[in-house]
Amino acid sequence: MRLLTFEQGGVVRVGAYTGRGVVDLPKAYVTIYEAESAPDFLYSMRKLIENGEPALSIVNDLINKTLKSSREDLLLNPSSINWLPPVTDPEKILCVAVNYRAHGEESSTKPPERPYFFPKFRNALIGNGQPIVKPKASNKMDWEVELGVVIGRRGKYIDVKDAFNHVFGYVVTNDVSMRDWQFPSMDQFGMDWIHGKSMDGAMPVGPYIVTKDEINDPHNLRLTLRVNGSVEQDGNTRDLIFKIPDLIHWATQGITLKPGDYISTGTPSGVGFPKGKFLKHGDLVEAEVEGIGILRNPVIEEKP
Repeated sequence: MRLLTFEQGGVVRVGAYTGRGVVDLPKAYVTIYEAESAPDFLYSMRKLIENGEPALSIVNDLINKTLKSSREDLLLNPSSINWLPPVTDPEKILCVAVNYRAHGEESSTKPPERPYFFPKFRNALIGNGQPIVKPKASNKMDWEVELGVVIGRRGKYIDVKDAFNHVFGYVVTNDVSMRDWQFPSMDQFGMDWIHGKSMDGAMPVGPYIVTKDEINDPHNLRLTLRVNGSVEQDGNTRDLIFKIPDLIHWATQGITLKPGDYISTGTPSGVGFPKGKFLKHGDLVEAEVEGIGILRNPVIEEKP
């Protein structure tokens, strides 16, 4: 399944992306089951994930019955909706630094001996089609296409062998980075990863969650990033230094992962700052992960 969160008419709801359009799941529930209202997990992706297999079974049934019916009003044109981050309210967003050797080489950074995590905050989340706002505070805004993991089951001190049991699905992420804040030339306190990584709108996620059953091998997926159609990054998740089970294991040392949390697994080589390239007003950024989808975001200048 390909599950998304969208807004239409001021109401946030969960949808399912299909070849015929987006299934409006709350509307499909009321129509197909002749119910007075839809359950709350069809208005919140995090609640849907928390409800587990029973909720997913209902969603799968709604998708199948909608596609078999003649009710075209239950299907929405993807261009008619306001896409939001698939999980709009995760408790945690964890990103991983230098998890591809080639990226470490281009940034003159030695890969760590164990995963180096840093957080992003909800203020950074934007969805497919929403603009990346270039902040007045930065002149060096960069891109990083990544495979994102959405957590499906709560866990702490998770064993590597059990890690995939805690995965709900996968998304495309773009770890937008303000390099002049992340790597200041003169700063007695060193690097500033909070401002460098988590300014408003610095974490596009989407376009939807692809449930894990649809991805045979998340460690053999091509990642590309294009700016105005020009390929800047082209890598493959087989080159990850720390694989997904390792990341989940290390992330849960002393920290409880919960349904809806994101782990962004790191970026391949081809980021902008070693080339002296940075995002500017009018750019179109397309981050793509094979089998997942394309996350498109225009860049606009922050207004005074």
